[in-house]
Amino acid sequence: MDVRVLRVFTGPDGSGGNPLGVVYDGPSVPDSGARQRLAAELGFSETVFVDDPLRGEVDIRTPGGRLAFAGHPLVGVAWLLRQYGHAADVLRPPAGDVPSWTADGVTWIRARASWATGRRLQQYATPAAVDALPAPPPGEGWLYAWSWQDEPAGRVRARGFPRRGDGITEDEATGAAALSLTAERKRDLDIAQGRASRIRTRYEGEGVVALGGRVTEG
Repeated sequence: MDVRVLRVFTGPDGSGGNPLGVVYDGPSVPDSGARQRLAAELGFSETVFVDDPLRGEVDIRTPGGRLAFAGHPLVGVAWLLRQYGHAADVLRPPAGDVPSWTADGVTWIRARASWATGRRLQQYATPAAVDALPAPPPGEGWLYAWSWQDEPAGRVRARGFPRRGDGITEDEATGAAALSLTAERKRDLDIAQGRASRIRTRYEGEGVVALGGRVTEG
């Protein structure tokens, strides 16, 4: 079994980034139950199984279930496929076809905001208020806490709390939530999330968002 560990949405200096497990030879774990057990054992917020690197077919798992779409796993696996010499122009998670490309060292995907569901976006008055939140805050359900750092420039401070009982207290960088926030605000964003992560987005209209970031292995 070929398991790679990436950090997706790293900061400008290469720090931060959300850890991602990638099972590059996905067919070596054909059983859905075995995949779920492996995802739980690895303990990352998401683990991706690459079922067909030529066609970009992937299966995304959290420690507790399967996802039709998730941002940081798709950005990460697009980057990794290119390291192996694949075009990775289109990824195919269960949600649908996801175009991907690179520009200036940043890996991008394009997706529909309607695929990024189940996260509540809550705005706070200041970045300090976001930073002061306990991990996790009281309550239930996926919470994306955010505040403007510089509203005219589109700079955002954010933290993500899954609160789903699977051992992930705080998500270091959350692509799907960034996509949802971008679609809600209808503008490009530059998001500083977690300890040191950076997510970039571009609003393309009609519920479509480009999501990008830097990726490294290890």
